[in-house]
Amino acid sequence: METRATRIGLRIATVLVIAFLWIPLLIIMLYAFNSSSIQSWPISSYTFHWFRDAWHDGDVRSALWLSARVGLLATGIALVLGSAAAFAIHRFRFFGRESVSFLLLLPLALPGIITGMALNSAYVFAGVSFSIWTIVTGHATFCVVVVYNNVLARLRRTSPSLIEASMDLGADGWQTFRFVVWPVLSTALIAGGLLAFALSFDEVIVTTFTAGAQTTLPIFILDKIQRGQQLPIVNAVVFVVILATVVPVIISQRLTHESGLLRRR
Repeated sequence: METRATRIGLRIATVLVIAFLWIPLLIIMLYAFNSSSIQSWPISSYTFHWFRDAWHDGDVRSALWLSARVGLLATGIALVLGSAAAFAIHRFRFFGRESVSFLLLLPLALPGIITGMALNSAYVFAGVSFSIWTIVTGHATFCVVVVYNNVLARLRRTSPSLIEASMDLGADGWQTFRFVVWPVLSTALIAGGLLAFALSFDEVIVTTFTAGAQTTLPIFILDKIQRGQQLPIVNAVVFVVILATVVPVIISQRLTHESGLLRRR
């Protein structure tokens, strides 16, 4: 039986874990507003100066635009392939079904550097030139998994009788999809897409091995930190990357607990 001491202990442990994860992020986000070019604590005064400098920096804007394009393209591919795979695994029974599901999930479990090295070797072997599409392909390998998991989980929570009832009442395939399937899956797809974009936006390892001369925001940050240059501008860029990652994840987490069908009733 759960005692009061147990509940208090669990709450304290939860707070400590959250603090361990978030305090370093909050500190670096505060440094983005530090008026001094030297990182020191406590911060004496605050400014938005570094955000203006970052916006007017051509390298930052180029990296931001590339990261956004890669994220959107990888998310689009993931939505199509992940949804198709989820429907196939959920609707059909065939030999090796569990093995296929395992292979779909494997890229998310593998370290990004392994995936990047493998893709890099494959591109070199096939004579494929590095471009934005090689980055998109690399990011899509793990974005597909995110969408697949979200859609499959929603399908498993949905009663098959809904689709059967729609067809029994004379609805054709398009009507069934529009009035039954889509309301049920809409929030799962949006959540999966947001989470896939967030993961793509801040991915650095796969980008490094597949980009060639292309530079995304994580690569820009890594390069400047290694050289010890423009750290205040880097802090401003890091602030933007954290927001661009955290906000979609929060929205995704809320949407995964909702069913579009229930909301429409």
